[in-house]
Amino acid sequence: MHRSLPAGLAAALLASSALAAPPKPDPALHAEALEILTKGIGYRTVAGSDQFVPYAEFLKSKLVAGGFSPAEVTIEPFADSALLIARYPGKDPKKPAIVISGHMDVVEAKAEDWTRDPFTAVVENGYVYGRGASDNKFDVSAIIAVLAKLRSEGWRPGRDVVLALSGDEETNMATTAELARRLKGAEMVLNIDGGGGLLKAGQAVGYGIQGAEKTYADFTVTFTDPGGHSSRPTPTNAIYRLSKALERIAAYRFPTQWNEITLQSAAAQADSTPGELGVALKRFVADPKDAAAVEILSADPNTNPSLRTTCVATMLQAGHAPNALPQRAQATVNCRIFPGTPSESVRRTLVEVIGDPTAVVTRLEDGSVDSPASPLRADVMAAVKKAVHARYPGVSIVPAQSAGATDSMHFRAVGIPSYGVSGMFTEPGESFAHGLNEKAPLATLDGALAHHISLLKDLAK
Repeated sequence: MHRSLPAGLAAALLASSALAAPPKPDPALHAEALEILTKGIGYRTVAGSDQFVPYAEFLKSKLVAGGFSPAEVTIEPFADSALLIARYPGKDPKKPAIVISGHMDVVEAKAEDWTRDPFTAVVENGYVYGRGASDNKFDVSAIIAVLAKLRSEGWRPGRDVVLALSGDEETNMATTAELARRLKGAEMVLNIDGGGGLLKAGQAVGYGIQGAEKTYADFTVTFTDPGGHSSRPTPTNAIYRLSKALERIAAYRFPTQWNEITLQSAAAQADSTPGELGVALKRFVADPKDAAAVEILSADPNTNPSLRTTCVATMLQAGHAPNALPQRAQATVNCRIFPGTPSESVRRTLVEVIGDPTAVVTRLEDGSVDSPASPLRADVMAAVKKAVHARYPGVSIVPAQSAGATDSMHFRAVGIPSYGVSGMFTEPGESFAHGLNEKAPLATLDGALAHHISLLKDLAK
């Protein structure tokens, strides 16, 4: 999962403020969602475990209890995990469905490192502690409770609503790719694992709707050589050739790119950024080809990633003995690719930058695919604004482009616009997703439930 907002955008949102106006809580719905979350944390849905189907069956039982027929909820073991598809029939089956995307898997956690057992939920100090408490079982639990409630109350959407839960979002996304394939042709995806709101000292300061994400690619740069005895150095030393290649990659800067999401994000950031950087942001929004502004923004580590594809060396392997010339030297180069840019074009660029015909640049199997940005649809923006402002009137709604990928990547790749619309509001650095002692604030649960109900009723017409 990659819910965190770009650093610059987060800073921009933190500069605004609004008084909270929480929706009227529903105690029964709150209790149900909390039960689903606390029990759900107990399912150790990490890569390689056997808990995916049991967890999915638990979620299915909640939907069936709310009025779904068992046949409407499909669970399928897939790619060493599982996927779940629940179809909520709408009035007009001919209309393209709205898909709600989330994931059941969590990052591994070692009990000896945690203050509490990571797979036994603990509710204390206003938080739910446990692996997956925020990523992504909080919103999964909320949407399960919401769908069951709406079904039990007899609400009928105008079109089918399909809940699509993947089982390996944190690893290879094979289940996500399969879900995207099966649901191709859907109207849109509401991704409950992206976007979300920011708090500062308990006050809401902004909401980011994720409309794009940089895609992920790992490349290896490999040099080989006959080698030989270290007492007889040669000019074709594979380590030296690799070193020169990495120096060229380090010195290279990919071209500046932009889209409507990054421009709107930069505009929001500019209003709260003082000095030279703030001026440069405003100039960039006015003219993305302003070379002087781009230079200033490129020098800032928080804004540079939003301007372009970035590639950086992350791993090295070379040599086989201390007294032998290396027969092989290899580096892994990780690239975060601007939305809509073909990964093969990035590979070719690396080849050109290295400028050595003996280098072999290969794309690794990393589970990522090329993915464009989603258009900022007026109906989606209006629905998100309504849902957020019901909780926090006047809070800024800002489109965001993530530096890392979520399940939305695969849906966008097959032509389905996807929007990160998590119902969670947190303080910066509060949830510790992927880290030690992960937690979710209970205070955000009622608002998240109302958030998802509002979005569904406005968009599933």
